[in-house]
Amino acid sequence: MKALGYAADMTLGAPPSIPSSRGQPLRVLIVDDNPMDRLLAREAFGGHENGVVVDTCASGERALNFLRELDTALPDVMLLDLNMPGLHGFDVLAQMKDDPRLALIPVVILSTSGNAGDVQQAYTLHASSYLVKDHDFASFARQIDAFVNFWMQARTSHTP
Repeated sequence: MKALGYAADMTLGAPPSIPSSRGQPLRVLIVDDNPMDRLLAREAFGGHENGVVVDTCASGERALNFLRELDTALPDVMLLDLNMPGLHGFDVLAQMKDDPRLALIPVVILSTSGNAGDVQQAYTLHASSYLVKDHDFASFARQIDAFVNFWMQARTSHTP
């Protein structure tokens, strides 16, 4: 899944009707260079628009710039594509884990590759999870539903 860039107009969501214990929606950043994948991701997250805010970036470079802006509301979790021009997903992940401000953001690799070497490298670089994207939209939407449910629970269960 890839995004067009970053900006306020790239946000999906409304005031949450299912707030976390912090009273805020789940913030998800999707980093993917493929416009069609970004569109499909937005569609899949559409069923969660009252409790999830989605920002997108079309490249690793844009994602890092976006995250490093001081006024950026950091995401609760990032979905990161691996195979992108410029900075590869692994490069983005490594730079995030080296940056004290970004190191604790959970990063879930979202890829069509289930290559064991890619999975091992992701975990070596401290990815939180590795999700192999289903090819049909209905299955992918179910993956996103499970992703949202998990991260809503993970975030709220550890929030004071």
